[in-house]
Amino acid sequence: MKTKWLFGLISFGACLVIGVGPAMAAGIAGSDHDFSGSSWSGGKICAPCHTPHDANTSVSGAPLWNHAVSVATYTVYSSTTLNASVGQPSGTSKLCLSCHDGTVAIDSFGGATGTNMITGDSNLGTDLSGSHPVSFTYNSALATDDGGLFDPATDTTSLGGTIDEDLLIGSKLECASCHDVHDELGNEKLLQINNVSSALCLTCHDM
Repeated sequence: MKTKWLFGLISFGACLVIGVGPAMAAGIAGSDHDFSGSSWSGGKICAPCHTPHDANTSVSGAPLWNHAVSVATYTVYSSTTLNASVGQPSGTSKLCLSCHDGTVAIDSFGGATGTNMITGDSNLGTDLSGSHPVSFTYNSALATDDGGLFDPATDTTSLGGTIDEDLLIGSKLECASCHDVHDELGNEKLLQINNVSSALCLTCHDM
């Protein structure tokens, strides 16, 4: 299981108290997920998403969640060549979409109802049929059935571990499997692996 979320729990409390936490905040600072310069954030980096107390537990696996969660129903990706079973986004992907589907304001956190909606290409909307599928189980059985995927249990990534260890969350592919939400790696578009020569895509897809 991917460990980034677990490491983040250690620094959230300090992050909220002093406004700029150590490990996680150092990556987020200056990135697209740094809202500390917005008047509605109170100068905090972590607070728009995380809280040490009274966290939202409505989403399974949510790491001390502080942001309002979308209740939208999505049109998900489908294809005659898709072997995975794809349902509604769940887990950490649901958390990402709670800003990026454009139905919940970015500043809706800590129990407040905000008014600042996400704009531009970052607003994915609720029609995800043209986006990479998320919240599906990616395991050895799927790799075998598909024939065009590497085995996540044994094949490795450029990060040093297996696909399951480095990129999957609970053996599922989620938004955060491809995107480094805390921007610890500094790659373009918050990618987990720099996609020069399709390196990120080819980590899972056996072409």
